[in-house]
Amino acid sequence: MEVFAVPGLPEIRPGDDLAGLIERQVRLRPDDVVVVASTVVSKAAGRTAALSDFEPSARAREVAERLTDLTGEAKDPRFAQAVIEESESLLLSAPFLLTKTRFGHVTVNAGIDRSNVPDADLLLLPEDPGASAQALAEALDRPVIVSDTSGRPFRHGQRGVALGWAGMPASRDWRGEPDRDGRELDVTVQSVVDELAAASNLVAGEGGGGTPVTVVRNWQFGDHDGSDELFRNRADDLVRQALEAWDYDS
Repeated sequence: MEVFAVPGLPEIRPGDDLAGLIERQVRLRPDDVVVVASTVVSKAAGRTAALSDFEPSARAREVAERLTDLTGEAKDPRFAQAVIEESESLLLSAPFLLTKTRFGHVTVNAGIDRSNVPDADLLLLPEDPGASAQALAEALDRPVIVSDTSGRPFRHGQRGVALGWAGMPASRDWRGEPDRDGRELDVTVQSVVDELAAASNLVAGEGGGGTPVTVVRNWQFGDHDGSDELFRNRADDLVRQALEAWDYDS
C-alpha cells in the first residue's frame, strides 16, 4: 500500500470545485481511495462563521462562565453558543465541551476549528460528511473518505478519523471467519475508514505545512463482508451513557 499527499492545491474558497481541483493535481488510478480533510470540504461549502453570528443563550453564558472559573481563562459565550448549535447534545459541559454532532461523531467543541481560517473566526464541520463524500466520490469516480483529527480517551495526541465515506464500506467484518488457530471470530469488526484516515494523516501533516488531500494506492478491501456501522448507537454505547450520568465536580 502507498499513501501520498496531493501537492499544489490552492486555498479553498466557497463554491470551489474541489473534485476538479484534485483531478488537476493528481492522475488517479482505478483502485485509488481519496482522503479529503474536512477543513477543505467545509471551506468549499462555505461553512465558515463569525463569532458575531452567534447570540449567546442563557445556557451558553452558563457554560462559558463555568469553564472560565475552572480554567482561569476567559471563555467566549458566543463560542459556546456555536458549539451548542452545531451539536445534537452535550455529553460533557465541564471541564471541556464534549459533544455529539448531528451526524453521530463524538468530539470536543463540535469539531469547530479556529485555525487556518483566513477570512473568518470559525470553521464548522461539514453538515453531512457522508453526503459530501458521496458527491466527491461520484465526481472523482473513486472511493472517498472525509477525515478529521480527533483525540482519544486515555491517550495523548490526535489521529485521523473518518467523518464520512462513500464508495466503500466503513468496516471489514471478520465475524464468522477463523483466526490463525481455526477459532471462529465473533466480535472483530475492523474500522478501515478510520485506519486509512489515520495513515493518510501521517503524510498529510498538520499546521501551516499540512496538505488537505491524500491518495491511498494499492490497498484492497479483500474478500470480507462489509459494514457501514461506524458511530455507536446510544443504546449500546456504555461509555456515552456513563458520561451522560456523570457530573464533573471540581
